[in-house]
Amino acid sequence: MVLNKNTEGLNVPIIEVNGRLYSPSAERNCSTIVKLISKNIPNNGQALEIASGTGQHIIQLGSQLSDITWQPSDVNKDRIKSINSWLSENINQNIKPPCQLDATKEGWSSRHPNQNFILIINLLHLISFKETKILLNEAFKALAPEGFLMIYGPFMRNGKLTSQGDIDFDKKIKENNINWGYKNDITLLKLFLKLGFLIFKTIEMPANNLAFIVKKLI
Repeated sequence: MVLNKNTEGLNVPIIEVNGRLYSPSAERNCSTIVKLISKNIPNNGQALEIASGTGQHIIQLGSQLSDITWQPSDVNKDRIKSINSWLSENINQNIKPPCQLDATKEGWSSRHPNQNFILIINLLHLISFKETKILLNEAFKALAPEGFLMIYGPFMRNGKLTSQGDIDFDKKIKENNINWGYKNDITLLKLFLKLGFLIFKTIEMPANNLAFIVKKLI
C-alpha cells in the first residue's frame, strides 16, 4: 500500500497495520543513518526531519540520540497518523508530535527557525529540481548558525546513473512524473555553495546511496 504522493505509482512496498506504516527499506537503512548522524552531527539541540514518512527513522533517532529534541514532519496525513503511532513507543519523550509540512513550498522556514540539524532522507529524487532549490533555500534559512543539514538518498555520479537498479528506478520515477528523478551529485554540491552552505562531507553509503552533510556558518 502506497499512501504518500511522492511514492504513488512507484511500487514502493509499505505495509499498514492498524494505522502504523512499515517500510522494509526504512528498516534496512535505519541503523546506518543513526550511526552516520551520531558520528558527524553534534548530539544535542533541536532537529527537524523533513518527510519523516512511516515514522520508523524518527523513533530510532529519538531513542538512540536522546539529547536531541526531534521534530518529525510530513506532507501526508496518513503518514502523520503512522508517526504518531510509532511515537507511542518513545520512552524518552524527546520527539515532538509530527507536524504537517510541505517543504517544497516557500516560507516554511519562518515556522521552524533556529534548527541545529535538518535531516532529509530519500526525498530529492521524488521532487523536481525547482522544488529542490526551494527546499534547500528554506532549509538554509531555518538552520541556526553552525547548524547542519544532512541529505541521504540515491544520486547520479557526475551526471551518470551507476547501477542497473538506479537506471531502472529512475526510469520508473520519471514515468510517474517527468520532472522527478535522480539529481546529479555535482549539481547539488554547486547548489549548496550557491546558497551559502559549507560542504562538510560527502559519504558513500550502502545500496549505492550518498549522504551529503553541509553546514551553515552564519
